[in-house]
Amino acid sequence: MSADHDKVLRTFLKDDRLVSIPAKAGKRRVLLEHIVRAFEPGVRLSEREVDAVLRAFYEPDWVSLRRYLIDEGLMARESGWYWRTGGFVEV
Repeated sequence: MSADHDKVLRTFLKDDRLVSIPAKAGKRRVLLEHIVRAFEPGVRLSEREVDAVLRAFYEPDWVSLRRYLIDEGLMARESGWYWRTGGFVEV
């Protein structure tokens, strides 16, 4: 992790909850990559299950988080099922 990456996380996360969604795409991407780690790669989840995880991060607008994860290619969706498709994976 770079110092810039850490700074973004410190600025926008308090107690591992999102304070606000950054307007700048680069900062938003850093946060989305952090958030997507809450999902296990390849595991299919219903929208309700995804929403429960995202609401724990940002209750005011979890729907935008879900949309950003899809748009950034970090998650995929088909026929009402979601799964993680990107982001850093610890091995």
